[in-house]
Amino acid sequence: MLIDTHSHIHFEEFREDLTDVLARAHAAGVDKILCVGCNDTDSAQAVAVARAYDNLWATVGLHPHDADRGYEALEDVARLARQGNVVAIGECGLDNFRSETTAEDQERALRFQIELGLELGLPMIFHVRDAFPQFFDLLDEYPGVQGLVHCFTAGIPELEGSLQRGLYIALNGIMTFTKDAHQLDAARQVPLDRLVLETDCPFLAPVPLRGKRNEPANIALTAKFLANLRGEPLEDLEAATTANAERLFKI
Repeated sequence: MLIDTHSHIHFEEFREDLTDVLARAHAAGVDKILCVGCNDTDSAQAVAVARAYDNLWATVGLHPHDADRGYEALEDVARLARQGNVVAIGECGLDNFRSETTAEDQERALRFQIELGLELGLPMIFHVRDAFPQFFDLLDEYPGVQGLVHCFTAGIPELEGSLQRGLYIALNGIMTFTKDAHQLDAARQVPLDRLVLETDCPFLAPVPLRGKRNEPANIALTAKFLANLRGEPLEDLEAATTANAERLFKI
């Protein structure tokens, strides 16, 4: 069994054929899927879609690109976080790469969501891009935070910093097509007991499906690639990443 810890199958791209998408996921051995929210409106959709299926769970959060939506949006996220099928807070974090929101708005939103996660005892799904020093400094103010770094594409120093803070590392289809040796070196060195898998669908389809809509079934391709990259039996990687996700999200 595989678990997709980061999907957006509640997006419009899946509106017409979600039943078929889920059937293909099941056929590929993907039996548990998280619908990850990115803002207040989107998070409500994630909760609604996850509620309709036994093997789906929701997360709710305010992405750094949406950090300027204001306090009311954060309050909506907090209200949604108390729904029974919500298993994490996020996608939230810091992004210095291309976000149009200010550093102040991003920090304010991230602090609110970390504090919400601690209050509710929920793990975090962190989006961190070109912002690890600031992220680590902020996270160190909140001992006891659990969670993962979504779409990890940094190097060994960032990996070590994340692991030292008890975070899991989520890898996806990027690993199958990246040309960055530092990213691949980091992927090799993620401890097996700290590794989880994700698609980030409909984005980031793995090789040989680049350019197509990604979907949860394709996580099997990423798993095979990583097992080969890391020199591990595929069944060991699948079992470990599934157990890690079940432990972190209590699903």
